[in-house]
Amino acid sequence: MTWWAIDVRTTPERRDRVGAWLVARTGHAVEERDDGTLVTFTEDEAAAERLEAALAAEAPVETARRAVEPVDWSTRWREGLGPRRIGRLTVTPSWIALAELNQPVVVIDPETAFGSGEHGSTRGALALLDRHLKPGDRVVDLGSGSGIITIAAVVLGAARATGVELDAEANEVAVRNAERNGVPGCVSFLEGDAADLAPLLGPCELLVSNILRSVNTRLLPSITAALRPGGLALFAGMEAQEAEVFRPVLVRAGFTPVDEIVDAGWWAVAARRE
Repeated sequence: MTWWAIDVRTTPERRDRVGAWLVARTGHAVEERDDGTLVTFTEDEAAAERLEAALAAEAPVETARRAVEPVDWSTRWREGLGPRRIGRLTVTPSWIALAELNQPVVVIDPETAFGSGEHGSTRGALALLDRHLKPGDRVVDLGSGSGIITIAAVVLGAARATGVELDAEANEVAVRNAERNGVPGCVSFLEGDAADLAPLLGPCELLVSNILRSVNTRLLPSITAALRPGGLALFAGMEAQEAEVFRPVLVRAGFTPVDEIVDAGWWAVAARRE
């Protein structure tokens, strides 16, 4: 099946409304380019023509459509992935053979789940995990995605690690990754809301929340309940400019920041529960 991309140009004042209209009409996400052009997609050219006509009646815009080369997204995610060193860890996809290494290795195939080690927020969380994890720690990983952080915790010496994820499909990917790394008996993955599940998983020595600032903020009471006194929480998934907003929130919640890292514009912070 050939998909069609529709480039939509409109004024800055109308861009948000046009973008929302496109999402509601097509059920697909809309890409916004640096020049302000919105790009949406349809399944065939006839659908593209109908969408352009409906859009012209809705708002004054300029459109252009083009065929998109068919892509097998089940394998496209492999492009550009290779071994990456993060602290003591080497993160690698399964299809790349490595010579025997003297440092811990985590084999991750993210497939449709988030977390390959290629994103700054994941690398920041892994770097702080490498710095602060103590052998024998019990670890909880909120928003576990591909399972990369949960698995890395055990590879680095945690006694046990539990991932919590809303997406059932991501948990299936995480279970396969745990098997690839030979750690299925030391990790588990739960499906559900971290706000509900995190307090049930404590007390743990270390907790990782690699999500968004708004979600990290909402989860602070549950994170506090999951951590033992003096335990450490690693927060990631936030851009560098959000640091000044989130630090005071942490302090008010009873946490003391003790370490931080910025990777490719993404900020991660380690904070101790007092």
